[in-house]
Amino acid sequence: LPKKILGWYDNNKRSLPWRVSKNSSKKLYYRLLSEFMLQQTQVKTVIDYFNNFIKKFPDITSLATASEDDVLGAWAGLGYYSRARNLHKTAQITLSLYGGIFPKTYSEVIALPGVGKSTAGAILSLTFNQPHAILDGNVKRVLARYHRVEGHYSSSSVMNELWRLAELHTPEKQNAEYTQAIMDIGATVCTPRKPNCQSCPISKNCDAFIHNQQDIYPNKRPKKMKPERNIVFLIYKN
Repeated sequence: LPKKILGWYDNNKRSLPWRVSKNSSKKLYYRLLSEFMLQQTQVKTVIDYFNNFIKKFPDITSLATASEDDVLGAWAGLGYYSRARNLHKTAQITLSLYGGIFPKTYSEVIALPGVGKSTAGAILSLTFNQPHAILDGNVKRVLARYHRVEGHYSSSSVMNELWRLAELHTPEKQNAEYTQAIMDIGATVCTPRKPNCQSCPISKNCDAFIHNQQDIYPNKRPKKMKPERNIVFLIYKN
Protein backbone atom coordinates (compact mmCIF):
# COMPACT_ATOMS: atom_id res chain seq x y z
CA LEU A 1 0.00 0.00 0.00
CA PRO A 2 2.65 2.64 0.91
CA LYS A 3 4.71 2.01 -2.24
CA LYS A 4 1.78 2.58 -4.60
CA ILE A 5 0.55 5.61 -2.67
CA LEU A 6 4.00 7.22 -2.60
CA GLY A 7 4.39 6.74 -6.35
CA TRP A 8 1.05 8.48 -6.91
CA TYR A 9 1.92 11.28 -4.50
CA ASP A 10 5.08 12.24 -6.39
CA ASN A 11 2.91 13.39 -9.31
CA ASN A 12 -0.14 14.63 -7.43
CA LYS A 13 1.09 16.80 -4.56
CA ARG A 14 -1.30 19.53 -3.51
CA SER A 15 0.09 22.99 -2.99
CA LEU A 16 -1.17 24.09 0.43
CA PRO A 17 0.14 27.04 2.48
CA TRP A 18 1.07 24.95 5.51
CA ARG A 19 3.27 22.71 3.36
CA VAL A 20 5.49 25.36 1.80
CA SER A 21 7.89 26.39 4.58
CA LYS A 22 11.27 24.64 4.78
CA ASN A 23 12.23 26.48 7.97
CA SER A 24 11.97 23.82 10.68
CA SER A 25 10.37 25.97 13.38
CA LYS A 26 7.89 27.56 10.95
CA LYS A 27 7.15 24.18 9.38
CA LEU A 28 6.23 22.80 12.79
CA TYR A 29 4.11 25.82 13.73
CA TYR A 30 2.31 25.76 10.38
CA ARG A 31 1.55 22.06 10.78
CA LEU A 32 0.35 22.52 14.34
CA LEU A 33 -1.94 25.36 13.31
CA SER A 34 -3.29 23.55 10.25
CA GLU A 35 -4.01 20.36 12.21
CA PHE A 36 -6.11 22.32 14.71
CA MET A 37 -7.92 24.22 11.97
CA LEU A 38 -8.57 21.11 9.89
CA GLN A 39 -10.35 19.36 12.73
CA GLN A 40 -13.99 19.28 11.54
CA THR A 41 -13.31 21.82 8.74
CA GLN A 42 -12.53 21.30 5.05
CA VAL A 43 -9.26 22.38 3.43
CA LYS A 44 -10.83 24.93 1.07
CA THR A 45 -12.39 26.73 4.05
CA VAL A 46 -9.22 26.66 6.14
CA ILE A 47 -6.79 28.16 3.59
CA ASP A 48 -7.82 31.82 3.93
CA TYR A 49 -8.17 31.60 7.70
CA PHE A 50 -4.72 30.01 7.93
CA ASN A 51 -3.09 32.72 5.81
CA ASN A 52 -4.70 35.52 7.82
CA PHE A 53 -3.88 33.84 11.14
CA ILE A 54 -0.14 33.54 10.45
CA LYS A 55 -0.01 37.19 9.43
CA LYS A 56 -1.20 38.14 12.90
CA PHE A 57 0.62 35.37 14.77
CA PRO A 58 3.66 34.41 12.65
CA ASP A 59 5.15 31.99 15.19
CA ILE A 60 4.31 30.01 18.29
CA THR A 61 5.77 32.65 20.63
CA SER A 62 3.60 35.46 19.26
CA LEU A 63 0.59 33.17 19.62
CA ALA A 64 1.48 32.17 23.18
CA THR A 65 1.91 35.78 24.34
CA ALA A 66 -1.29 37.03 22.69
CA SER A 67 -4.50 37.53 24.64
CA GLU A 68 -7.28 35.00 24.29
CA ASP A 69 -9.55 37.70 22.88
CA ASP A 70 -7.06 38.43 20.09
CA VAL A 71 -6.72 34.73 19.27
CA LEU A 72 -10.49 34.24 19.17
CA GLY A 73 -10.82 37.36 17.03
CA ALA A 74 -8.40 35.93 14.45
CA TRP A 75 -10.32 32.66 14.56
CA ALA A 76 -13.73 34.32 14.17
CA GLY A 77 -15.91 32.66 11.56
CA LEU A 78 -14.09 29.33 11.55
CA GLY A 79 -16.30 27.89 14.29
CA TYR A 80 -15.66 25.29 17.00
CA TYR A 81 -13.92 27.87 19.17
CA SER A 82 -12.67 25.33 21.68
CA ARG A 83 -10.03 24.51 19.04
CA ALA A 84 -8.72 28.08 19.18
CA ARG A 85 -8.61 28.03 22.99
CA ASN A 86 -6.79 24.69 22.99
CA LEU A 87 -4.35 25.89 20.34
CA HIS A 88 -3.63 28.99 22.45
CA LYS A 89 -3.08 26.87 25.58
CA THR A 90 -0.82 24.51 23.63
CA ALA A 91 1.32 27.45 22.50
CA GLN A 92 1.52 28.76 26.08
CA ILE A 93 2.54 25.34 27.42
CA THR A 94 5.17 25.02 24.69
CA LEU A 95 6.61 28.39 25.71
CA SER A 96 6.46 27.92 29.49
CA LEU A 97 7.23 24.21 29.82
CA TYR A 98 9.46 23.57 26.80
CA GLY A 99 11.10 26.96 26.29
CA GLY A 100 9.28 27.57 23.03
CA ILE A 101 10.59 24.35 21.46
CA PHE A 102 7.75 22.03 20.54
CA PRO A 103 8.06 18.55 22.16
CA LYS A 104 9.03 15.60 20.00
CA THR A 105 7.73 12.60 21.92
CA TYR A 106 4.27 11.09 21.48
CA SER A 107 3.50 11.09 25.21
CA GLU A 108 4.30 14.82 25.50
CA VAL A 109 2.40 15.82 22.37
CA ILE A 110 -0.79 13.87 23.10
CA ALA A 111 -0.90 15.42 26.58
CA LEU A 112 -1.33 18.90 25.07
CA PRO A 113 -4.83 20.47 25.08
CA GLY A 114 -6.98 19.53 22.11
CA VAL A 115 -4.48 17.00 20.75
CA GLY A 116 -5.93 13.54 20.20
CA LYS A 117 -4.35 10.36 18.88
CA SER A 118 -4.65 11.25 15.20
CA THR A 119 -3.56 14.88 15.62
CA ALA A 120 -0.51 13.82 17.64
CA GLY A 121 0.40 11.25 14.99
CA ALA A 122 -0.01 13.79 12.19
CA ILE A 123 2.17 16.44 13.87
CA LEU A 124 4.98 14.00 14.68
CA SER A 125 4.78 12.30 11.30
CA LEU A 126 4.62 15.43 9.14
CA THR A 127 7.17 17.51 11.04
CA PHE A 128 9.63 14.93 12.40
CA ASN A 129 8.99 12.03 9.99
CA GLN A 130 8.27 9.75 12.93
CA PRO A 131 6.38 6.52 12.07
CA HIS A 132 3.05 7.34 13.70
CA ALA A 133 -0.30 6.45 12.16
CA ILE A 134 -3.09 8.95 11.61
CA LEU A 135 -6.82 8.41 11.23
CA ASP A 136 -8.59 11.52 10.04
CA GLY A 137 -11.85 11.41 8.06
CA ASN A 138 -10.09 10.91 4.73
CA VAL A 139 -7.91 8.05 5.95
CA LYS A 140 -10.89 6.34 7.61
CA ARG A 141 -12.72 6.35 4.28
CA VAL A 142 -9.75 5.01 2.30
CA LEU A 143 -9.12 2.16 4.75
CA ALA A 144 -12.81 1.33 5.18
CA ARG A 145 -13.16 0.89 1.42
CA TYR A 146 -9.81 -0.78 0.82
CA HIS A 147 -10.51 -3.45 3.45
CA ARG A 148 -14.35 -3.35 3.37
CA VAL A 149 -14.52 -2.69 7.08
CA GLU A 150 -18.00 -3.49 8.33
CA GLY A 151 -19.77 -1.10 10.67
CA HIS A 152 -19.83 2.62 11.40
CA TYR A 153 -17.13 4.78 12.99
CA SER A 154 -19.37 5.35 16.01
CA SER A 155 -18.60 1.78 17.07
CA SER A 156 -15.46 1.37 19.19
CA SER A 157 -14.77 -2.02 17.59
CA VAL A 158 -14.79 -0.41 14.12
CA MET A 159 -12.45 2.36 15.26
CA ASN A 160 -10.10 -0.18 16.85
CA GLU A 161 -10.00 -2.11 13.59
CA LEU A 162 -9.31 1.05 11.56
CA TRP A 163 -6.50 2.01 13.92
CA ARG A 164 -5.05 -1.47 13.57
CA LEU A 165 -5.10 -1.14 9.78
CA ALA A 166 -3.72 2.40 9.87
CA GLU A 167 -0.78 1.25 11.97
CA LEU A 168 -0.32 -1.85 9.81
CA HIS A 169 0.15 0.24 6.65
CA THR A 170 2.23 3.04 8.20
CA PRO A 171 5.80 2.68 6.90
CA GLU A 172 8.97 3.12 8.94
CA LYS A 173 10.56 5.23 6.19
CA GLN A 174 9.13 8.15 4.21
CA ASN A 175 6.42 8.41 6.83
CA ALA A 176 5.72 12.12 6.28
CA GLU A 177 5.20 11.61 2.55
CA TYR A 178 2.97 8.58 3.13
CA THR A 179 0.84 10.47 5.67
CA GLN A 180 0.30 13.37 3.27
CA ALA A 181 -0.31 11.00 0.37
CA ILE A 182 -3.04 8.91 1.99
CA MET A 183 -4.80 12.07 3.22
CA ASP A 184 -4.65 13.53 -0.29
CA ILE A 185 -6.04 10.36 -1.86
CA GLY A 186 -8.99 10.53 0.47
CA ALA A 187 -9.51 14.22 -0.19
CA THR A 188 -9.15 14.21 -3.98
CA VAL A 189 -9.73 10.65 -5.26
CA CYS A 190 -11.46 8.45 -2.69
CA THR A 191 -14.13 11.07 -2.07
CA PRO A 192 -17.35 10.45 -0.09
CA ARG A 193 -19.46 10.58 -3.24
CA LYS A 194 -18.50 9.41 -6.73
CA PRO A 195 -14.92 8.35 -5.95
CA ASN A 196 -12.59 8.49 -8.95
CA CYS A 197 -11.48 4.87 -8.74
CA GLN A 198 -9.97 4.93 -12.23
CA SER A 199 -7.36 7.42 -11.01
CA CYS A 200 -6.74 5.69 -7.69
CA PRO A 201 -3.32 4.00 -7.38
CA ILE A 202 -4.64 1.31 -5.03
CA SER A 203 -8.02 0.52 -6.61
CA LYS A 204 -6.84 -2.77 -8.13
CA ASN A 205 -6.45 -4.19 -4.63
CA CYS A 206 -9.34 -2.30 -3.05
CA ASP A 207 -12.03 -4.73 -1.83
CA ALA A 208 -14.84 -2.19 -2.27
CA PHE A 209 -13.77 -1.49 -5.87
CA ILE A 210 -13.33 -5.17 -6.69
CA HIS A 211 -16.85 -5.92 -5.45
CA ASN A 212 -18.30 -2.69 -6.90
CA GLN A 213 -19.36 -1.58 -3.43
CA GLN A 214 -17.74 1.86 -3.18
CA ASP A 215 -21.11 3.41 -2.33
CA ILE A 216 -21.66 0.98 0.55
CA TYR A 217 -18.37 1.66 2.32
CA PRO A 218 -17.80 3.27 4.72
CA ASN A 219 -21.04 1.94 6.20
CA LYS A 220 -23.55 4.56 7.22
CA ARG A 221 -24.55 5.07 10.80
CA PRO A 222 -27.45 2.71 11.57
CA LYS A 223 -30.75 4.45 12.10
CA LYS A 224 -32.05 4.42 15.63
CA MET A 225 -35.42 2.80 16.03
CA LYS A 226 -37.92 5.25 17.41
CA PRO A 227 -39.61 3.84 20.49
CA GLU A 228 -43.37 3.29 20.34
CA ARG A 229 -45.71 3.73 23.25
CA ASN A 230 -49.34 2.81 23.67
CA ILE A 231 -51.22 5.17 25.94
CA VAL A 232 -54.84 5.04 27.01
CA PHE A 233 -56.62 8.29 27.92
CA LEU A 234 -59.76 8.51 30.01
CA ILE A 235 -61.52 11.84 29.51
CA TYR A 236 -64.20 12.78 32.04
CA LYS A 237 -66.78 15.28 30.88
CA ASN A 238 -69.31 16.82 33.26
